[in-house]
Amino acid sequence: MPEGPSIVILKEEVQQFTGQKVISVSGNSSADIHRLEDKIIQEFKTWGKHFLICFEGFTVKIHMLMFGTYRVNERKETKPRMSLVFENGELNFYTCSIKILEGDINALYDWEEDVMNEKWNAKKAKQNLKKIPDEMICDAVLDQNIFAGVGNIIKNEVLYRCRIHPESLVGKIPPKDLKQIIDECSIYSFEFLDWKKNYELKKHWLAYTKPTCLRCNLPMIRKHTGKRNRRSFFCTNCQKLHI
Repeated sequence: MPEGPSIVILKEEVQQFTGQKVISVSGNSSADIHRLEDKIIQEFKTWGKHFLICFEGFTVKIHMLMFGTYRVNERKETKPRMSLVFENGELNFYTCSIKILEGDINALYDWEEDVMNEKWNAKKAKQNLKKIPDEMICDAVLDQNIFAGVGNIIKNEVLYRCRIHPESLVGKIPPKDLKQIIDECSIYSFEFLDWKKNYELKKHWLAYTKPTCLRCNLPMIRKHTGKRNRRSFFCTNCQKLHI
């Protein structure tokens, strides 16, 4: 599943179509995508893992799910979920979820929840974490209403950086460590963005898929953790468990 930084890259790649009229629309989406025909794209936005194509009065929300892909000015052999053709190019989406949101997009999304948005509010994230003291931090970090854009790779890397065991309870983690986790969710997301643009993301992984702890030279634990049951990679020697 693409994480927030990958969706930001998508937004950057399609800026050429801002202000352009959609000449034709096709695809196998169940949404009423044909209403986009002859409409002008006002802007592209992202919120976490959501890619947003904004028109006057409505917005197309695209979620890449686990295996979604896209192509700019080219096509795959398979039929797209949605294909937008412009005078100077085309934009195609595959294996994704497409929904149409009515009204002002700014009334539908809280930009303060997006770790890569300029309005990201770390204090608000802290307040929201206080409401879930009995949740494991591995679940809390993946809560898109607190850390929009954070996915499983970022979760693992941030908790390793902060030396916190993924099964630690939010309410038991010392305030200074919780603050570091909150800050690192945003910091790491921007580093992820730069590394991915330079095609070097994997070489910077310290925990995700790693067999051995780089700090302790001990085997990393691989385990599905929390109620979300997502894969966690952690060292029981240097990542403290707070319960």
